[in-house]
Amino acid sequence: MIRSALLVAAALAVLPAEPALAAADDPWPGIAAAYLVRIDGATRWSSNASARLRPASLTKLMTALLAVEALAPEETVVVSARAASAEGVRLGLRAGARIAADSLLAAALLRSANDACLALAERVAGSEKAFVAAMNARAAALGLADTRFANACGFDADGHYASARDLATLADAALASPRIAAIVRRESGEARVAGGRAYRFDNTNVLVGRVDGVRGVKTGWTQAAGRCLVAVAERGGTQVMVVLLGAPDRWWDAVAMIESAFDEARGRPSAPGPKTP
Repeated sequence: MIRSALLVAAALAVLPAEPALAAADDPWPGIAAAYLVRIDGATRWSSNASARLRPASLTKLMTALLAVEALAPEETVVVSARAASAEGVRLGLRAGARIAADSLLAAALLRSANDACLALAERVAGSEKAFVAAMNARAAALGLADTRFANACGFDADGHYASARDLATLADAALASPRIAAIVRRESGEARVAGGRAYRFDNTNVLVGRVDGVRGVKTGWTQAAGRCLVAVAERGGTQVMVVLLGAPDRWWDAVAMIESAFDEARGRPSAPGPKTP
C-alpha cells in the first residue's frame, strides 16, 4: 500500500502540486465546485456542500442501492436493445444477453458502464422512467433535499442534480450493503454473459489499491459536471470520506484531503459515525 501523497502522485504520474493551505475552515479554496470531508461521519471541512450540481456517474450509487434491494446476486438480467445501445462508457453488451445482477453491478460501479446500469434499472422497474421515480422516492426517504434524478446513469439533464452533502449520505446508504461495499473496494472486475464472453475491466477509482485504506466508492465525469469523486478510506478504526464535485485535479486533491483528515483524527478523539461494512 502506498501511504504518502507523494508516492501516490509518483505512481499515478498525473497529479499536480498540492494546494497551499488557506483559512482553517476551508483549507482547499477553489479546488472544486463543491467538496466535503468527513471524519467518522462528522463533517470537518466543506465548501458549497449544499449546492445543487451535476453528479455525473455518482448517480449510479442510487441505481446500485435500488438494484441490490430488488435483485439477488445471481439473478439473471436480460439486456434490452435500449440498454445495449446506451451512450457513453459501456461494456458493449448485446441485446438479449443474459447476465447476473452482480456482474452488472460490478460493471456499473467499477467501469461505470451505462449499458450495465440501464439494464439493471429496466430489470428492477420495467422501464427507466419508472426506475427514476423510485430513485427520487428513495432520495426523499433518505432526506436528500438537494438531490433530484432525471435518469439512472448520470447523464447531464435538466432537473438532474445532487449536493456533496447528499452524496455523502447516499454513499453511506450504499456502503451499508455488503454487496456494494465488496464490489467498490476491488481494483478490477469481470462480467460474464451466460454462454458467452467475459468482460474484464479496471476500477475507474485509481485510489483503490494505491492509497492505504481506500475502500471505494465511485467516480464520475461529464463535460458539464467535470470530474467527480466519492472516496472512503479506513485506517485504525477511523473512517474518512471525501466528496468532490467539479474537481479538475481530483486524484491529488482527494489524497491530500484523506491524509489531512487522518492527521486531524490522530490529533483528537474520533467522533462516532457510520463505518464501511
